[in-house]
Amino acid sequence: MGRDSVKTVIAASMVGTAIEFYDFYAYGTAAASYFPTVFFGGTGLAASIGSLLTFAVAFIARPLGSLVFGHFGDRMGRKTTLVVSLMTMGVSTFLIGCLPSYEQVGMFAVVVLVLCRFVQGIGLGGEWSGAALVATENAPENKRALYGSFPELGAPIGFFLSNGTYFLLETFNDQEAMMAWGWRVPFLLSAVLVIVGLVVRVQMEETPIFRMAQAQKKVVKAPLVEVFRKSWRQVLQATFLVAVTYTLFYTLGTWSLAWGTKAAGEGGGDLGFTNREYLLMLMGSIIVFGVFIVLSCVYADKIGRRRVLMFSSVALVVFAFAFPFLLDRNVVGTQNFAATMAFLCIGFALMGIAFGPIGAFLPELFAANVRYSGSGIGYNLAAIVGAAFVPTIATWLSANWGVHSVGLYLAVMAVCCLVAVVSAKETKDVDFTK
Repeated sequence: MGRDSVKTVIAASMVGTAIEFYDFYAYGTAAASYFPTVFFGGTGLAASIGSLLTFAVAFIARPLGSLVFGHFGDRMGRKTTLVVSLMTMGVSTFLIGCLPSYEQVGMFAVVVLVLCRFVQGIGLGGEWSGAALVATENAPENKRALYGSFPELGAPIGFFLSNGTYFLLETFNDQEAMMAWGWRVPFLLSAVLVIVGLVVRVQMEETPIFRMAQAQKKVVKAPLVEVFRKSWRQVLQATFLVAVTYTLFYTLGTWSLAWGTKAAGEGGGDLGFTNREYLLMLMGSIIVFGVFIVLSCVYADKIGRRRVLMFSSVALVVFAFAFPFLLDRNVVGTQNFAATMAFLCIGFALMGIAFGPIGAFLPELFAANVRYSGSGIGYNLAAIVGAAFVPTIATWLSANWGVHSVGLYLAVMAVCCLVAVVSAKETKDVDFTK
């Protein structure tokens, strides 16, 4: 059966994940740095936590999106579903950049912000699993993990673009300008990425494995019922396989930004970095993330998914107990660039190892006729378990119990991942057409 070219597969699968992480990280940066003032009218700990709670709304909406888009993805095909999910995600993100502030309309601004964030989460709920299927269902059998890295590489690309946009804005504008209009620019610019993504996806072919399922009349009428009836264990395994990567990502990218740049009274660690300095360090360390995604996927094709993920889980437990010393002012002092870069680079290296293989591993856990639904539900439940409240919980923990409590939180999530990996079967050699 015909397949799209490798270039088309890369573009179609990568662009949506890039937009996902661009949008989510743009929101995470804004929620940590600007939204406490813009939408909550203050700069204290209460405003910061209120702002970060709105960050959680999209993650709560994502499982609902995965139920909706998973159903249509397994019934109608990957292509159409991915086009609609991208539109849903893109429009809501653009609208966030157009919202009035708390000073202008009061609580109405917060209500509309939460509504846009919820719709954004619905669209995102159908994105990752569809992108992963476009990649893996077009892959040669011995390179599924490598092809599965294409949507995963969208994460560092989106992260870099988002941080780069904020970095340039903060270079040429003062804090007053950023509060007035600068924070809006990344959300408005997302429209450009969405248009590019739509052009690529409208032109791509349906995946050969879904066409095969249609030809063999294996498409099921109620894929969600089928998933929960036959594959509920795999849904749980998928959830905890992914959850730790979310916890790690938003610990590195969102919580640590606030910890590194804010005073103790505002939920920070008094480390003395400016927002611009910390963004620059994040942009440098994100390259490590991309490199280790590819390396981990190459090894996952050679030695199996489970071995790679077991290594990353154990390594993350060690990292979780070690990294707080790199972010403790009493240990490293203020503006210690070397310690902070060590924290970010090691963290993102482990993030790449843990995140890379799941692009193939999750779809391989499920049969072809329920693959969109099963992998999507697992991935998006992980967003609630591992990501929705990470910045809020980490900010509360570090403010009340110190930075070492954040490490303990990450260690618990890593152990949960290890249990999921140990309980799952190796999928490297499964027949992906069934």
